[in-house]
Amino acid sequence: MHITFFGAAQMVTGSCYMVEAGTKRLLVDCGLPQGSDEKECGTALAFDAATIDYLVVTHAHIDHTGRIPLLVKEGFTGSIYATSATVDLCEIMLADSGHIQEMEAQWKGRKAQRSGQAHVEPLYTVEDAQRAMAYFESCAYDEICTIDEHFKLRFRDAGHLLGSASVELWVREGEEERLLAFSGDIGNFDQPLIKDPHYIEQADYVVMESTYGNRVHKLPPHAVGSNVPTRIRAEELAQIIERTFSRGGNVIVPAFAVGRTQEILYLLRVIIEQHLCPTVSEIPVFVDSPLSVKATRVFAGNLFGYMDDETMALVNKGINPILFPSLVTVVDVADSIALNSRRGSSVIISSSGMCEAGRIKHHLKHNLWRDECTVLFSGYQASGTLGRSILDGARHVTIFGEQIDVRCEIAELSGISGHADQEGLITWIKAFKTPIKRTFVVHGDKDVAPWFASFLTRTLGFDAYAPKVLERFDLLDESALPIAQPVDDVVVPYIRQLRQAAQLLAKQEQTLLDVVQRMQKAGSEPLLEQKRAVRLTNAINRLASDLEFLGIKWAGDDQ
Repeated sequence: MHITFFGAAQMVTGSCYMVEAGTKRLLVDCGLPQGSDEKECGTALAFDAATIDYLVVTHAHIDHTGRIPLLVKEGFTGSIYATSATVDLCEIMLADSGHIQEMEAQWKGRKAQRSGQAHVEPLYTVEDAQRAMAYFESCAYDEICTIDEHFKLRFRDAGHLLGSASVELWVREGEEERLLAFSGDIGNFDQPLIKDPHYIEQADYVVMESTYGNRVHKLPPHAVGSNVPTRIRAEELAQIIERTFSRGGNVIVPAFAVGRTQEILYLLRVIIEQHLCPTVSEIPVFVDSPLSVKATRVFAGNLFGYMDDETMALVNKGINPILFPSLVTVVDVADSIALNSRRGSSVIISSSGMCEAGRIKHHLKHNLWRDECTVLFSGYQASGTLGRSILDGARHVTIFGEQIDVRCEIAELSGISGHADQEGLITWIKAFKTPIKRTFVVHGDKDVAPWFASFLTRTLGFDAYAPKVLERFDLLDESALPIAQPVDDVVVPYIRQLRQAAQLLAKQEQTLLDVVQRMQKAGSEPLLEQKRAVRLTNAINRLASDLEFLGIKWAGDDQ
């Protein structure tokens, strides 16, 4: 009886874990690595897809499901288990991901052709994604589903997304049985639309996420503890809209098409119905994402058994919780382009949530440089993504090969994260009433996951460990299980990040001096080509501006 970690191990994305019992192999999630995770480990499967018998899916987000079409393409013919809402969402999300794979392959293929390189094949196609849906089987929350003589499972509401689940997995080999609990993505408290997380009370082994393991969510003013009523969330969003509209700007919201977009629509309906922007006569709202539009239809119809009491009370009164008169859904490319020449302020919600692909990049290109506008983040921004760079204070970003100044207001909607923060994660793990043999901490980067594992061990007494990609453990041999590892800078992992950044800068000191000398030499050339001179001038100005900004920021932080 073994468990192997193929993804989201000291990484945030690419969730994929294999459990083996007897001759059977079961995967929990088969997600797509994104951002720096993709650059580090790639997108290929590290196992033979044809040898996998079953797949259990915690929820529909692409970092948990995005390689399912690849799994089927490479020979998987088993059953895929998920809640019915997850099945509905996967049908549209995987097809959309297939479309993105095809478009990226075409773009890379054209570039390769110009340089005489080989043709580029997509990771998978829309057709592959559609074919994968034939293998899905739905299981209801709280119902024990027997898979075979080795595996049975039960989904518990994780409170993260429509249909999201934590998984209880009973694994039997011979006379031995172990109960494994996979957290999936643990939801935040008091989110719009969906229920709070359901807690599991018993397990031999736990595999839990740690996305926000070293952070506590910033809450809106007037929030009490972790309780953030809908009204308070809506008021915070209303203030951002009101001050942006007063400047004559747009509010650009990069949002995950499934989950976050619908939660924001819920808050916008409250703002409009309760007149929370008294100086604004009208709030035009555009959802510019074909996937978001399709997902919103799923949310609007798939309510019973998934939505919280507040939402169901609205439904019972005949009120659609996420639709309102000033909402316009945009599907056609021409209509999307027209938004960037539209007069008047508006709220534009577009995907992807981390700004890595999709129409949001066009809206950022047209609004980042405008002082009057606001880019509003409402979800986690993984390391290495465009969204993370903007949120971290980048002065310039490159979009479609063009350097764009960041002059607009950058805001973050507090308390609306779909992930539990450190306090929520602790509440989840402390709900277990029986001793846990080992807790495997996943879904955190190289700083967060080991730190949170050490935190659980030092502070709460759990035997916790943050596995690396491809690590494999025998669940029947406790003596061979990993021991909680000590972690340097365990109290403040971000200090290590700062030290590493300073070391990197120091390594580039001589490079900077060399660049200055080369640019000075180029400036003394009597017949320097104009195009090259302009390019060098722009590069020098950007570099000087960034260094000046860094000096100001550091001086301010040092006081």
